[in-house]
Amino acid sequence: MTAVAELASPAQRLTPDELLRLPNHRTLELVNGQGVEIEVSHLSSRTESRVVRVLEGFTEQSPVAVVYTSGMIYRCFQNLAVDPDRMRRPDVSVVRMDRFRAIGDPNPGVLRIPPDLAVEVLSTHDLIADVDEKLFEYEVGGFPLVWVVNPVRRTVTVHPFPGKPSILTAEDQITAESALPGFSCRVAELFPPTVAVPEP
Repeated sequence: MTAVAELASPAQRLTPDELLRLPNHRTLELVNGQGVEIEVSHLSSRTESRVVRVLEGFTEQSPVAVVYTSGMIYRCFQNLAVDPDRMRRPDVSVVRMDRFRAIGDPNPGVLRIPPDLAVEVLSTHDLIADVDEKLFEYEVGGFPLVWVVNPVRRTVTVHPFPGKPSILTAEDQITAESALPGFSCRVAELFPPTVAVPEP
């Protein structure tokens, strides 16, 4: 998830191309013309890695989709009237193989279509307002399915768009049929083993 840390003055708006030319662009999103740093905590970073491992484990056996880390940025918010150039980096995202083949290999790491599944892993830096804003943007941007993973509570809130969110706990089964047909696992598998790792 993103902590708001703007890297340009309000008068100095960045274009998407300018953002991608910055040396540290792989850690930035573009929000209202400003570069916004992605910040993580120890636990959120470990959880993100775990989610990637579980999803890639499935796609290795059933190659129906491509799994991305936050290195992939999405520019598909043309319907967001206040900021159509917005660019976001979900912590993890999934694009079905049939859609991926249709667009070809993204270069330089930008997708102009919404992913079939976006995963946001909460960190200690996140504010409720920022999470809600991002979910709104994902809905407007046409994201059909979003998981908000809470590594402290070990829960996943599933947001189907359109539809009502549901909260799954560790012993529940989670699926993602629209993105990963046939995928199912216990929510607990998405979290790393509990160890004493200090938060910053």
